[in-house]
Amino acid sequence: MAKIYIATDVLGFFALDEAGNVVDKELYEKKPDVVAARLMELEKSNYVPEIVKLIERIKPRAEKVVLEDPELARKLVAAVKGVEIVGESPSHILVEFRRNFPMYLGALGLTWDEYQKFLFEVSDLVTRLKLRQAVERRDLFIAQAISTLDDVDKILNLIASRIREWYGLHFPELEELIRDNKEYVTIVYHIGHRSRIAEDALKKILPEMPEERAKRIVESAKKSIGAEMSDWDLEQLKIYADIYLNLDAYREKLATYIDEAMKEVAPNVRELVGPLLGARLIKLAGGLTRMAFLPASTIQVLGAEKALFRALRTGGKPPKHGVIFQYPEIFRSPRWQRGKIARALAAKLAIAAKADAFTGNFIAPRLKEELLKRIQEVKTLYAKPPPKAPTQPAAKTPPPPPPPKKGGEKRPPPRRERGRR
Repeated sequence: MAKIYIATDVLGFFALDEAGNVVDKELYEKKPDVVAARLMELEKSNYVPEIVKLIERIKPRAEKVVLEDPELARKLVAAVKGVEIVGESPSHILVEFRRNFPMYLGALGLTWDEYQKFLFEVSDLVTRLKLRQAVERRDLFIAQAISTLDDVDKILNLIASRIREWYGLHFPELEELIRDNKEYVTIVYHIGHRSRIAEDALKKILPEMPEERAKRIVESAKKSIGAEMSDWDLEQLKIYADIYLNLDAYREKLATYIDEAMKEVAPNVRELVGPLLGARLIKLAGGLTRMAFLPASTIQVLGAEKALFRALRTGGKPPKHGVIFQYPEIFRSPRWQRGKIARALAAKLAIAAKADAFTGNFIAPRLKEELLKRIQEVKTLYAKPPPKAPTQPAAKTPPPPPPPKKGGEKRPPPRRERGRR
């Protein structure tokens, strides 16, 4: 016997000779969950115990074993010795076997309806397993977490704005003295009435506050022109301030969670641009794998889709950067250097995403070194702004049409008047 072909089916494996006759078989345990798990492994080109057992049994009778999956055949070569295993697709023997498969069901003690029912159960289970695997990807969790972080930031700004306006009725001078929202709300929550503001109290709740600024706040509180506010009024304001402080604490925990998750999922992207910007890029790309397939030019404008399509529609200049503008070396650079730095950063991000998605190698230090070298090169070569393009002279407007000559041809009278005549 020269060749033996192995057909894969939802019931198990069938060994066929060159005439298409079944010479042996190894069936799965007839449980849909077991079969679904085996099919999932085969889809990844991993061998399962049943196929190894079948090949071990038929190898004394075969010189060559033919499979449809070349990658599976390659892996089985290392697992089963003493027989040649090759991949061949399509194989006319296996195609004919599947075409006439209902004829073989009788020997297995199954009817066509029973086979279809079992096939449906297994297919349904495989679909559910794939869906579960798709939503269990950690990069999708990161995308949701960074969206939540952006929502929390919006809410914090909204609450802080309301507290500043509310407490400003009582102590309006504090608005100019404290710019940081968290410091402002901390004073409102822990001190409250302006008469209780003292240097010791400020040092206790804000130990990093400069002494000079604390003195100015105390002096302003003594001379404030704000309205009087009772403890009963302040109580509601403090409850609102407490909500802000709790939400701010949650934001810090969420940022820490994103950082830890990025270390595990996309360490190269995180090392290159930081955890929050890296998570935003993954969210905008639709996942780490999709980001790995994107070209650098697309990564460069992620987050600037509106500006890009407006430029395509109107023929204007396309955007030079999207959300990667948050990278410090871009937004701190002069306007004429930003596009070049954004292009260099996007190229390194494309490589980093591919490494995170497919290889798992940590190459970020080398990428970062090359990026910083390119940034320094841009800053040296393009230190001065480019000369402005000469303005084109305005096109001459055509002269207005000459006025109609006086005493020329008379205009015909309106139709109604002509009818009356």
